[in-house]
Amino acid sequence: MPPAPGDREARREDVSQAVWHVLADKGFGGLTLRAVAAAMGVSTGMLMHYFPTKQALIAHALHLLEKRSAERPRRERPTAGLATVRAMLLDILPLTPDGTARNRIWVSSWDLALANDGLAADQADRYTRMRSAIRPHFEAARDLGELPATTDCEQLAATAVAFTHGLVVQALFDPDRFPEGVQTAMLDDFLTSIAVPRPAAGAGRPAPDG
Repeated sequence: MPPAPGDREARREDVSQAVWHVLADKGFGGLTLRAVAAAMGVSTGMLMHYFPTKQALIAHALHLLEKRSAERPRRERPTAGLATVRAMLLDILPLTPDGTARNRIWVSSWDLALANDGLAADQADRYTRMRSAIRPHFEAARDLGELPATTDCEQLAATAVAFTHGLVVQALFDPDRFPEGVQTAMLDDFLTSIAVPRPAAGAGRPAPDG
């Protein structure tokens, strides 16, 4: 007798949790039917009712990763302009255990994407969406005078994403060199480097009579 719909859905959730556990521990390189079955304490035969091939398992894992990334808690967007850009880029960095696990999984998926045209196109689309999401906030910063009036916001969005993901990779490989405070300081230095300099305190005040 096939499982009831509710039971099957609950079982699929168990499978998803096991897939996530294996991904966080071993990355996509260690994602196998055997590893997921071991994490669940079941046989690979049972698991093959859900994923008849490793390709089906990988497709589910990528869907699960994107879903969890989309649903993760985000920082509040404070004010328009660079403050919101800062919050968005901080959300990308591996500043917490959950953020570190999520980024480890994404980085481990790149090897698969580079070897598969379809997955590569999906990854390129993700970057396009990321740049498109950030660009309007750079445009707001330019309109507010936080950035030079000549700023190419599309190019700056690409630069910001490239900088942030480069920092992600370094922090994953060398967490002692790039702890939370260092990552945050580097991001702030980057944003300061692109912003219009603020007047020094007291600048523009009339000089006292001699």
